[in-house]
Amino acid sequence: MKFARYGERGAEKPALVDANGNLRDLSAHVDDIAGDVLTRLDDLKSIDPESLPLVEGEQRLGACVGQTGKFICIGLNYADHAAESGLEVPPEPIIFAKYTSAI
Repeated sequence: MKFARYGERGAEKPALVDANGNLRDLSAHVDDIAGDVLTRLDDLKSIDPESLPLVEGEQRLGACVGQTGKFICIGLNYADHAAESGLEVPPEPIIFAKYTSAI
């Protein structure tokens, strides 16, 4: 199941992308793909995408998740990643932050 957010900046609505690539409105089930909803995504598996309203017309797609306060990243956290970067595997993962606009 692929989730998405669409609509005007700051007023995005939750959606999912069905098997045919169509955007389906999910707002009758959740307010947003954000906050505690992210801990309950498995609950949405029982929804038949075909039962959701089809979103018509061209839509602006927003960030994949909303209401993000911090974006903490872990780098070089496995041997293949370090090898791809041409670096040694560090004794501890590298922790760094990114601006939320990176989402």
